[in-house]
Amino acid sequence: MKFFITGGAGFIGSHLAEHLIADGHEVWILDDLSTGSITNLDAVLEHPKFHYRIGSVTDEELVSALVDRADVVYHLAAAVGVKLIVERPTHTIETNVRGSEVVLQAAAKKGKLTFIASTSEVYGKGVKLPFSEDDDLLFGATTKSRWAYACSKAIDEYLALAYYRERETPVVITRFFNTVGPRQTGRYGMVLPNFVRQGLAGEDITVYGTGEQRRCFGYMGEVVECLVKLAHAPRAIGRVFNVGNDQEISINELAELVRQKTGSRSQIRHIDYEEAYPDGFEDMDRRIPNLSRLEDTIGYRPTMRVDDIVDRVVEYHTENAS
Repeated sequence: MKFFITGGAGFIGSHLAEHLIADGHEVWILDDLSTGSITNLDAVLEHPKFHYRIGSVTDEELVSALVDRADVVYHLAAAVGVKLIVERPTHTIETNVRGSEVVLQAAAKKGKLTFIASTSEVYGKGVKLPFSEDDDLLFGATTKSRWAYACSKAIDEYLALAYYRERETPVVITRFFNTVGPRQTGRYGMVLPNFVRQGLAGEDITVYGTGEQRRCFGYMGEVVECLVKLAHAPRAIGRVFNVGNDQEISINELAELVRQKTGSRSQIRHIDYEEAYPDGFEDMDRRIPNLSRLEDTIGYRPTMRVDDIVDRVVEYHTENAS
């Protein structure tokens, strides 16, 4: 089969490309390298079935040409990371909404199966746990730039489902819950790689807020397996799926676990949100997915424990320390 991945030089996209190439498929990727890196693709860069283009997902002509070559489209290009999102809300909204519009327009012309990457952020300030795909969404005020990303991804979902209903474009929406693993950068506020880097360097491990907020971390390898299996599941079309792990851990517990795994003498230091983000920044106490729909559709249950995930991330950063 032939696959086209937008954001293919990014964290998730590069791992997906590697997996597909290993399975014998042909892969095209598009990335503007604003947050991705061509070095993420070192393992496949010279492979005869791998092709890449450097450019924007908002380039209609380029996207249309690449969509036409593919059997399946994975639209992963987006503004990512809390720090980037809060600092550049205009970029976030324009990149996410316009990029999805361009991809869906091209896919609709040829009826190409298209995956739209969404996020657990769309659940916003919801308190009904675990989060299920058909739950109501609750966002904060428009004056809080924190919610620009969540709203833009919710619009992406609405748009994709509109294409499915009105034009019968086969779409699948995946809501990722804190995907982590090798090659993830902490540059834009990703918590685990930041903790690991700080622990290995003997720096203070910085925790924002009280650290009692609880999160679930999905391992990259398992997330990619879900993306591949969903592409071969007819029942997935026209539906939304939570993708990740449902094992919870507090950020304080994660920081302590990283300190142990890195053998570090780092101190765990708490920083008020006001010091790191604009006034009025809001965070959620818990975010846990209901994975029953994913399990029912492709038989998926996460097997990677947080301990094991941290081991692999520490190993990667140790081997790639500059």
